[in-house]
Amino acid sequence: MRTRATYKSLTMRAPGDCYLMSNSGVAFACSLFCRFFAARKETTKRMVEVRSEENNKINWLTAIVMVIYHVLAVVALFHFSWKGVAVAAGLWWVSGSLGIGVGYHRLLTHRGFRTPKWLEYFFAICGTLALEGGPIFWVGIHRIHHQLTDKEGDPHSPRDGKWWSHMGWILTGQALHQETEKLAPYVPDLRRDNFYVWLTKYHWMTQVVVGLAVLYFGGWNMVLWGVFFRTVVGLHATWLVNSATHLWGSRRWATGDDSTNNFWIALLTFGEGWHNNHHAHPNSARHGLRWWEVDTNWYVISALRAVGLAHDIKLPRTDSRIKEIRRMDSAPVIMPQPETRHAKANQAVAGD
Repeated sequence: MRTRATYKSLTMRAPGDCYLMSNSGVAFACSLFCRFFAARKETTKRMVEVRSEENNKINWLTAIVMVIYHVLAVVALFHFSWKGVAVAAGLWWVSGSLGIGVGYHRLLTHRGFRTPKWLEYFFAICGTLALEGGPIFWVGIHRIHHQLTDKEGDPHSPRDGKWWSHMGWILTGQALHQETEKLAPYVPDLRRDNFYVWLTKYHWMTQVVVGLAVLYFGGWNMVLWGVFFRTVVGLHATWLVNSATHLWGSRRWATGDDSTNNFWIALLTFGEGWHNNHHAHPNSARHGLRWWEVDTNWYVISALRAVGLAHDIKLPRTDSRIKEIRRMDSAPVIMPQPETRHAKANQAVAGD
C-alpha cells in the first residue's frame, strides 16, 4: 500500500477546466484567477504533506455524530412503519438526487448545466440535508479527486485502503469540512458567493430544521426513519461511489484511473454509479450513456430543460481524447449532439 497523503495543505495548482462555466465572462474570470495562481507557483509540483501522527488522530466530533446516526438508524428498524419508510424515501430523493447528484455534483462541481440562481441555491440547500458537508467542502474535495484520481493526494482512493476510501478519510485526518480557505484554489466560483460561504459554515442547520419539522408533524418514529435511517443510507450510497466504483464494475473508457461503471450503485445513487463514464466525460450532465444505464439525475435535468429551467447543458464530446476500450455493438452509445445554440460551450470537458 502506498503512503497515504493528506490534502491538508492545498498548495497545488487548481485545475481550471474542471469547473468551466458556459458563461464566457465568468469562465474568463476563473481562467485569469487560475493562471494567476499558477504563475505565483512557478513550479506546479504538488506540495503533498505526508500524513503525520497528528493527522491520523480521530476527528472526534465527526466520529461521535456518525456513531449516533448509525445507532439510531438500527433502532429505526425496530420501529417499522410504512409512513416512516415513505418519509425516508422522499427525503432521500430530495437530499441524494436533487441535492448531491444534481446540485453538488453535476451543477456546482462540474457546471454541466446552468439554472436560475434561486434554483441553484435550492439544490445546494437540498445537498446539505445529506450531511455530507457544505457546498464548498464537497465541491472542493471532489475537484481534488478529479485532478488526482487514484494518485498521491486523492482524498479517498481505494489504493490507500478500502475502508479509508469508504469512510476512513472522513473519520480521521483533515476532513476540512469548514476549512474554506484551504480549499479556496479549487472553488473560486463558490467562495466569492457569500451564500455558499455561509451555507458551508452552517450546513448542519438544515438537518436540524427538517428534523424538528418531522418530529412536530410525525413524531419520534418519523425522525428515526426520515432523519437517521435516511441519512445513513444516503451517506453509504455516496461513499460507495468513492470506494466500490473504483474496485468493482465494468470499464468502458481508458481513463487512466480505476473508475468503473456499477449498475447497482447507480440505482442507489440515482445515476452516479456510472463512474467510469463520468471520469471519461466529467463535465457531461449525463452519466448514463446507454439506454439501459439508468440515470435518474439526468432525467431530472432533462425535465428542467423541458420547462425552461436548465440550459447550457453539456454532453459527451464525440471527439473526446478518452478512447473507448469496451464496445458493444448490440447496445449503441448514446452520444447526443450539443444544442446548436450552445455548441461552443458544450465542447468543454473537464480534465481528469
